Amino acid sequence: MNHVDVAVVGGGPAGTAAAERAAAEGADVVVFEKGVPRDDRDELGPDSTDAAGFLDYWVDIAQLDVEDLPDGVVQQELNKAEFIGPEESVAVDRTGIDSSYDGFGFTFQRARFDDWLRERAEDAGADYRVGDSVLNVESDLSDGHEHTLTLSNGEEWTADYVILADGPQRRITIPVLDGFLPDDQSASERLSPPETNHIAYQEYRKFPDEVLEEDNIKFWWGWMPGETAYPWVFPNADNVARVGLTMPIGLDIDDFDKSAYRLLNEDDESIPKGAEYIRRLLEELYGDEYDVEEDFPVVEDGYGKSRGTETYAISSTRPIDSPTEAGIAVVGGAMGTTSAFHEGGDHVAMRTGKLAGELAAIGELHAYNDAWKDAIGDEILRNVAMAEMVQDYEPSDWDTTFRVARKMLESADGGKILTRKNASVGVDGLRLYKDYKQAKFRYRKGKYVQLRENEYRY
Repeated sequence: MNHVDVAVVGGGPAGTAAAERAAAEGADVVVFEKGVPRDDRDELGPDSTDAAGFLDYWVDIAQLDVEDLPDGVVQQELNKAEFIGPEESVAVDRTGIDSSYDGFGFTFQRARFDDWLRERAEDAGADYRVGDSVLNVESDLSDGHEHTLTLSNGEEWTADYVILADGPQRRITIPVLDGFLPDDQSASERLSPPETNHIAYQEYRKFPDEVLEEDNIKFWWGWMPGETAYPWVFPNADNVARVGLTMPIGLDIDDFDKSAYRLLNEDDESIPKGAEYIRRLLEELYGDEYDVEEDFPVVEDGYGKSRGTETYAISSTRPIDSPTEAGIAVVGGAMGTTSAFHEGGDHVAMRTGKLAGELAAIGELHAYNDAWKDAIGDEILRNVAMAEMVQDYEPSDWDTTFRVARKMLESADGGKILTRKNASVGVDGLRLYKDYKQAKFRYRKGKYVQLRENEYRY
């Protein structure tokens, strides 16, 4: 039987960051990645779905040196993000958060980024194994903690520490956590993917030269139903853009007023599929001047997971603590730090992975739950508060919010966007500011954590 100091389940940004940091600290590390085929990668690797990109301060959270990235990872430098409601819109050219990165942000090619992270982990000494998935983890706490991982090829590996980085589907994380929780407080219920994830779909489309704004990412809010449901356009290189959307799983169209949403038709009997939503968006935006299918073709060769398209899950739950006394840490999407509200979260995935890897390597994993809150707590609090504030928004509420946000930006005399002074633009501004501050207050001091460390039983 093979034995290592640290076993990592999942080879995406969180898992490779954990492995690189643990190996750099001298630990014997193995990463198990089941591997998926992608048209934009020559061999099996993680399910490297392109996210929105990196904003300026996300670079600092991830502790990412952009200068180290190889050619082809960064696709476009960004100068702004545009948020578009049914009638109102606002363009944001700053995050209002201090950053060492000189710019608004950038989009990137996720498969190349993941391959680079894998190379860094292997260069540090980690063993990255792809193609055989982890089927089960059994923990023995009779004398410290030792974990036995059973692989799909029949092999068994033991490890002193296990880092769970299996993403928002949580195929291994959920049964592992259930082993440390009472039946009436199970992770199966609180973290069940159909209940706590959003589904996302996107297509890589070639845009006409005169249409694509290469420095601008765009989001349309209030155009389709569902909490945190929106389509987007993210520019890549060579006039190719990712046109996609995210929405909750299992929506019932009868719960919504179809006439209120631009991307619904009165004769719709169910929520449209992702491809239909994208066709309708492009027709709404460009159909008067262009033949959408001819002038905005899907680029099938070497893009995305399959023929220029991809479908993937995004965690939309609040984060959880880990059972660190058992020598187990959960990181990235598996722990719920990524967010459907801001379309992904490679930055927080990398940071939690780095913390878990380093602490496991030096035998201090018990400090992990406090460490990740110190590192990314402000970011999580912002996202959780914002997501709660807008969860019941109707299309008209998005218009009000964007109109107020535009006035706030116009009146801002510094980097901050949402401040008490800026909110004085009117009654709606004060209400927006109040709602946000109240939501942040409710989740202060780590109350955004939905599964606390003291709930685990050893």
